[in-house]
Amino acid sequence: MLIGLCGGICSGKHSVAGYLIQHQNFRLLELKSSGSPHARQDYEVTNNAIDQASRLKFETAESLLEFATKRWQENWVTTHIWDAAALDRFLQRPFFLLVSVDAPVSLRWKRFAERYQKRQLEPPQLEEFVLWNDQQLYEKDIGRALLTDRAQVRLFNSSTSLDELHAALKTLNLADDQRLRPNWDQYFMELASLAAQRSNCMKRRVGCVLVRERRVISTGYNGTPRHLKNCNEGGCPRCNRGEGGGAGLSTCLCLHAEENALLEAGRERIREGAILYCDTCPCLTCTVKIAQVGISEVVYSQGYNMDSDSAAILEAAGIRLRQFSSPRNGLIYLEG
Repeated sequence: MLIGLCGGICSGKHSVAGYLIQHQNFRLLELKSSGSPHARQDYEVTNNAIDQASRLKFETAESLLEFATKRWQENWVTTHIWDAAALDRFLQRPFFLLVSVDAPVSLRWKRFAERYQKRQLEPPQLEEFVLWNDQQLYEKDIGRALLTDRAQVRLFNSSTSLDELHAALKTLNLADDQRLRPNWDQYFMELASLAAQRSNCMKRRVGCVLVRERRVISTGYNGTPRHLKNCNEGGCPRCNRGEGGGAGLSTCLCLHAEENALLEAGRERIREGAILYCDTCPCLTCTVKIAQVGISEVVYSQGYNMDSDSAAILEAAGIRLRQFSSPRNGLIYLEG
């Protein structure tokens, strides 16, 4: 695994790298000369707490990546990715994880000032720090935001001590392999969530995927039937009236995601052993249809207001029901 860390000044990139090196057997990969477009001698007061023995230095980003590629089964970390073109090459590797680190600007300035004071230097004023921070993050074509916006994991580091930060990172476990390559549950659930983005229902977006032997049989999302006006265009009066959950269901014209997937597949293609993935636990109406066509297992991510009733029916029909939670990605607040 190769973890790339990016972020603003004093956000905690090197502290996160230090944790990975000290506690999870990572080694640091660096470039010999700073290729950062924002490298300025008067601001380059960095955290040098990482042991020199844990560092390996390279002439170019390409040689660094080539080295890590040949040793992808070992654990590496780098803070030396500075431009979008280099990042594109890193992201092509299946063992690479991009992690951004951020913190409140007032806290980052405080950390920055403390580093200056330790070197008996006069720290910059907050206003000066903010101006340089804005340049570093947002300058056109070279700002670090071009990198941080593409991070698979985004850490918000408001920790005031290394002990707090280390405790939060231990709980998070950045080195979880599932962050790199989703397992089958995660893969199919993400397909269901993608299908939900096609929904036109005014009440709730839901997506569904039917799978047998790890092959997709069909997908579905909720909305009005074919050839009828879309729900979000006024096609379903009940949904557009904004009635509460469970009210007026008999007048609803929207097909549910599970119904659409079942209709698309047909019983002959489903057969025993099929698994239904849905980003929301099926309602009662869909549950009885799932039981009828021979689904063996239902996997969902979000609860619904009749989960216990649906669970009872599925249990009586001999169908396994389980909730799936994927590893935490996206924006994560680090709390000790």
